[in-house]
Formats: sequence, C-alpha cells, structure tokens
Amino acid sequence: MGKKQKAAAATGKAAAKAAKKAKSAQKIERKEGKKSKKRDDSDERADDQDLEAILDKIKREWEEAHKVDEEVVGGPPSRRANATLTPCPSGNYLWMIGGEFFSEDGKAHFYGDVFRYTPEKDEWRQFASPTCPGPRSAHAVAASPRGQLFLFGGEFSSLYQNNFHHYRDFWSFDVNTHMWERIETKIRPSARSGHRMAMWKHFVVLFGGFYDPGIKTHYLNDTWLFDTTEYKWQQLQMGPNDRAPSPRSGFSFFATADGIILHGGYCKEYVKGKKVQGVALDDTWFLKMDTEVKAIKWSKRKKIGYAPSPPRSGCTMAFWSAKGTGVLFGGVTDVKEDDETIESVFYNDLYGYVTAGNGRWISLALRKPKKKPGEAARRKKKAQQLLQQQQLQQQRLAEYARRQEDEDERDDDDDGDARTVTGESDDEDDGDRIKATPATSDSTAKQLLLAANVIVPAQLAELDTDAPDPDDPALTIPMARYNAMLAVLRNTVYIYGGIVERGAREYTLDDFYALQLDKLDRFTTLRPCDIVFGEGEESDEDGDDDESGSDSGSENDDNDEEEEGSVTVVDPDERKTEDVEEVEVEVEKPPEDDLRARATAFLGVTRSPDPSRTAEDALSTPMPGETLAMFYARSRTYWAQKAFETGASDNRGKMLRRDGFARAEERYKEYKPLLEEVEKILAEAGLDEEEMRRGAARPSGAAAEGNRNRR
Repeated sequence: MGKKQKAAAATGKAAAKAAKKAKSAQKIERKEGKKSKKRDDSDERADDQDLEAILDKIKREWEEAHKVDEEVVGGPPSRRANATLTPCPSGNYLWMIGGEFFSEDGKAHFYGDVFRYTPEKDEWRQFASPTCPGPRSAHAVAASPRGQLFLFGGEFSSLYQNNFHHYRDFWSFDVNTHMWERIETKIRPSARSGHRMAMWKHFVVLFGGFYDPGIKTHYLNDTWLFDTTEYKWQQLQMGPNDRAPSPRSGFSFFATADGIILHGGYCKEYVKGKKVQGVALDDTWFLKMDTEVKAIKWSKRKKIGYAPSPPRSGCTMAFWSAKGTGVLFGGVTDVKEDDETIESVFYNDLYGYVTAGNGRWISLALRKPKKKPGEAARRKKKAQQLLQQQQLQQQRLAEYARRQEDEDERDDDDDGDARTVTGESDDEDDGDRIKATPATSDSTAKQLLLAANVIVPAQLAELDTDAPDPDDPALTIPMARYNAMLAVLRNTVYIYGGIVERGAREYTLDDFYALQLDKLDRFTTLRPCDIVFGEGEESDEDGDDDESGSDSGSENDDNDEEEEGSVTVVDPDERKTEDVEEVEVEVEKPPEDDLRARATAFLGVTRSPDPSRTAEDALSTPMPGETLAMFYARSRTYWAQKAFETGASDNRGKMLRRDGFARAEERYKEYKPLLEEVEKILAEAGLDEEEMRRGAARPSGAAAEGNRNRR
C-alpha cells in the first residue's frame, strides 16, 4: 500500500507540474499574441497614415496643376486673329480663347490665354492655369448648356513658320471653376484647323477644316459627333446617295432647334493641268439632327431672299436665338483683274439668315432716327431766311462802302476849304466829326462784315441739308474687314477685330463694337481702332516730284509710280509685254538640272531667314511670284538711291526714277529664269498663283500670313 501511495503521489506531482507548465505556456502565448496584435495594429495605423499622406500629396499636386489665376485686365485682349469668341452658356459673358498675331518682323505669335468679357461692367478678366491647351489658332469651340466649353484642334507654327503643327486634342473648360480638363478617347477626328463645331442637345458636332503640312493644303468634309453623355466620338457615315457639303474651311456653323446651319467657306480647286485656284463658297446647307445617329442627314438649301453678293470668304455668322436668325458680317472677295493684279474688296455690311422653313436671307441695314414732323421744312425755311439776311447784309455793306468812297473823294476835293470859311466853332465841330467818323465807320464795317461773312454762314452751315448728318447711324459702322470674331449675347451682337489690307500689307485689328439687334440704331464703340496705317496706303501720294507746271502726258504717268502700296507701274507697263519677250530671247537659260537645283536652293533662302543674307540683298532680289511691276514697287527707293550714288543721272526727279527702273529691270531679267523655275516647283506642290503673288508682297517669314487667313 505504501508503495502504491507513493507512486500515485509522484504521478500527481508530475501532472501538477505539467499543468503548471501548460498554464505558463498559455500565459506566454497570450502575451505574445497581445504583442503581435499591438504590432499589427501599429503597422495598420502606419499603412493608413502612409495612404493618407499619398492621397494628400496627390491632391496638393493636382491643385497646384489646376490652380487658376484670375486677373482684371485694362481692356480687350491684344491684337490677334483666328481666335474664338463664344457666348457663355450659363451667364451673360463672352469667352475669348487663343489666337495668333504676325508682327512686322515676320514672326508668328500664338496665344493660349482665356479672357472673359462682362458687358454690364465693360470689364475683361484673364484666367490662367498650368493645365490648359497649348497656344493655337484656327481652333473650334462649342458651348454646352451644362456650363462647359469644348475645344478641339487648331494649329501652331514656329516663330518663322518653318514648321507647322496641327492639334487633334480635345478639351473641356468649366466656366464656373475656370478649370481645363483634357478628354482622352481612342477614336477621334484627325488633326485639323479651320473647322467648326456646334452644340445640339447632348452632341458636339464637328465638320470640315484643313490640314497643311507646309506646302499643300488638304481640305476636309467629314462630320463627327461627340456624345457628352458617353464621352465618345463617332463619325457620321454617308451612304452612296447621300449629299454633303464639299471640303472647306472657314465657314459659318451654328445650331438651331432642329439641326445645324452651314454657310460659305473657302477651299482650293485642283484641276489637272491648271494652276490651283482659291474659291469663296456661298452655298448653304442644313444638317437635320436626330438622337438616332443613323437618321442624321445633310440637305442643301436654295438661295432665297437678299443674300450676300458677290461670294465672299472670311465672313462670320453668329446665331441670334431670340429671332431664330443667323447674323453675318464682313468678308472679302478677291477679284483677279489681270494676270498680274488681284484686287481685294472688303465688306462691312450686315445680313441675316432666317432659319425657319427653308431659310431666307434678309438685309440688316441700320435705321435712321426719325426727325420731328416738319423738321426738314423748318430747316429749309430757316436757311432761306438766313440767305436773304446774308444778301441784305452784303448789300448794306456794298452801299456803305460806296458812300465811304464818295465821302473820301469829296474830302480830297474840298481839302481845308470848309474850315477856313466857317471859323473856330466850325473847326471844333468839324474836328469832332473828323475824329468820330473813323471810329464809327470802323465799328459799322466790322458789324456788317461779321454779319455777312461769319455769323450767317455759320448758321447756314448748321442748317446745311447736304452736310453729313451727325446722327446718321452709317457713320458708326466699323471699317470693312474679314475674319472678324462675332458673337450674339441676348439681343446684342459683338464684333471684335478682324483683318484688313492696305496696299501689300495686312493689318490685324483690335477694335471692339456692339450693336443692339432689336433696335439696329447704331454701333457702340467699345474700343476704337488705334492702328496707324502706313503712309500712302490709304490714298495716293501727291506727286511732289513735279518740278514744272507744264508736265503732262507721259510725265503725269510717272506720278503714278509714286503710289504707295500699288503693284502697278504705269510707265514701264507700256512696254511690259515687249520687255518680257526680250527677256525670253536675250537671257540664256542654264541646263535644266542645274536650274532646278539652283531654284530649290533659292526657294529655301526666300522662305527661311538666312543670317548671312543682308537686308540690301533681300530688297534687291525678286521674290517668287513677283512681277516686274511688283518688284519695282517694293524696291524703287533702293534703285533710285543706287542711280543717284553712281551719278548715272544729274536729275533728281523723273529721270532719276527712270534710271532706277532700268536698274531694277536689269536685275529682274537676271533672275527671270530662276523665278520661272521656282514658280514651276510651287505649282507642282499645289501652291496657287494668288498665294505666290501675295507671298511676294511680304517679307521673308511673313509670306504665309495671307495664305493662312484665306484658308
């Protein structure tokens, strides 16, 4: 028994020890578990803190990238062309985006800034953000009722236009937050400029435009739709029997309740064997819209009513929604007078296109203010009375002068006799008369002269029915131009800038006007045109080189050579055809391969600024597309100076100009074969005759300005 009890006690002790160890192990395990849990909680909190820091960093970076700087500017934006002026979809504002300006030194400046105009305050504000579209011009903008401005495409070039870039990016601008957002889609329209966009319900509709890689301009006529609910682009597919507008750019494009109106534009016609010709289009099309894309169709509209004539490019149209009417302003027509002269005719008239039904054109002429009843008759009667008064005053003046002359003669004949006989008292009276007469006569004469020659004519001038009426609204119309920016806000149309030509130069305008369409009374000038046109570019010079009043015949023709901005030289033109024939016979052309190589090199020099080329060399060298008359008109001062320095002529007037022209003619003959080969190269590349001549009228680097604006 004792042994068994001892064994049982030993077993109990062992079990107790094992239980104690197990309990201790569990305790240690619990402690380790708590420590592990603490570590896990600590790590989890650290991860949460790191994630919050990352999100905070991302937020700060985004805010920095989308930070908007707002600034009130002193007036309208700087001079620029091919920008967009868009009515605000959710407020009484105008938005201007982008644009381009070509300075006098031939440099191209592109803008990417955003301006907002408030009519009530006549205030301009500028908004800038790091996240925004790049500088561009000839882009398109459409406004959404949700408070967004959608922007697509446009172009940009290097400073001297050696390289061009066409955008195909798509952006959205929030008019409330003033932030830009780039919209990336796999399918989208190709890169282009000069296209147009309009907003119809939830669709952004895009049509046409051009793509110019540098030499030849490719025009487009595809139609694209962007669904703002799905954020997807899709191209409108045309059936074999479906009609659509021809390829074009620079047209008018606006949305109505049922669809979209397209009018006019510009393109170039390519005919095999002929030079490319620029064409101003005047057709009108209607895009019948539908929420089902397959049901959207183009249809051409007939020309009904008082349409703009002749066809013009660069005219701008904006939609007046209150009356369902498109408002058109300005434009230009290039008239080819002969092989060497292209005359540009600019317009500043106002037309309306009523979109209801089949559409109808109307003239939006300003209304003259109504005069009071009988105002014209009253003015006429008053003028007659003043004329009678003037005649009476002149008669009195003539009678007074005759009496004075008679009295002077009698005084001379009776010199001193009356005083000797009448005595001292008579002398005093006579002396008083003699002293009083001059003062009285001077006063009377002055009064009569003043009445007859000053007062009455001034009153007549005020009543002159033939003089311009200061209340005539025609005096407030902006000068003729093309490519003006146009926008209608409520019942007011706003016109900003545009382009006008004087002689061989183009000027980008920066004036700003407003017109109440429901009144059509007069334009309000919000900013006047402060551009000073070049001397002689608005009118001919006075021909101050004439030394003799007996000049006539051919000498009068020489005066026409002094006209600034003209490309016609009258005297040389009398033998122009004969000279060209002589050049073709006399000038020996180099081998064709050598001539083509020289022409290619010469074309590169004229298109790109060469630091080694002096200003004298550029002035004395004919340009591609430049006729003899144009070359002499551009450089006649240089050749006259050369003739004077060499002492070739002792005369300083017409003979000096004749000698200068002879030198210019000799220089032109020297380059004639090279110029002809260059023109062949340009014609093969698709450059039309108009572009060659306009390019020749501008300095190197600025030649493309006219071409760009005509595109």
